[in-house]
Amino acid sequence: MGRIPESQRVRDALETAVLDGHYRPGDRLDPAQLEREFGCSRTPIREALQALERSGLVQIRPKQGTYVTEMSIAEVAERFEVMAELEGMAARLAAGRIERESLAELEDALRECERHAISGDADAYYYANARFHGIVNDSCGNEYLRQQAYALKRVLQPYRRLQLRVPDRMRRSLTEHRAIADAIASGDAGAAENAARDHVLVQVKEFSHLVRTWKHLSAS
Repeated sequence: MGRIPESQRVRDALETAVLDGHYRPGDRLDPAQLEREFGCSRTPIREALQALERSGLVQIRPKQGTYVTEMSIAEVAERFEVMAELEGMAARLAAGRIERESLAELEDALRECERHAISGDADAYYYANARFHGIVNDSCGNEYLRQQAYALKRVLQPYRRLQLRVPDRMRRSLTEHRAIADAIASGDAGAAENAARDHVLVQVKEFSHLVRTWKHLSAS
């Protein structure tokens, strides 16, 4: 993986800070302070905050500032449920439509995931994981489905990334990826759909520790 853009580095760090409780629901994020904290210019800070607004993690209020969203955990769980159905459908369609070249790319992405799982690098694993799922979505042959899946993935990125820090999650995620890839490669649409759907639904369960954190923060 190449050098991570500055705005993405800032976004990732802010996601972690918010979900780990460094910034609490309702807190105001000061761009000038963030510039000093991250040692960068205003542009990557602005781009990172805009990306976090699209994910629902912060709210940018005109003439007031940027605030950490006082989040409904139920809404996050509902989004995961929809994502599970979208990814299941994409995998089902990809099982009958994926090209040989894309199958090779899928295997390469799987090997990349394995390297990062072995090294224990959760953030690097997330981006390899995103590549894996991107290949599946790009191979589904349904542009509308692909666009909807990508839009929801942007919203869920903070939570999908953070749940990988649950102990042993990367190893189990890798096993789930293998089941998806094998089903697609064999053309088993039903197995591919079930494996992809279950893979996302498991993430809702893994997110439970973060749910407890958010409830505690919201009540503080």
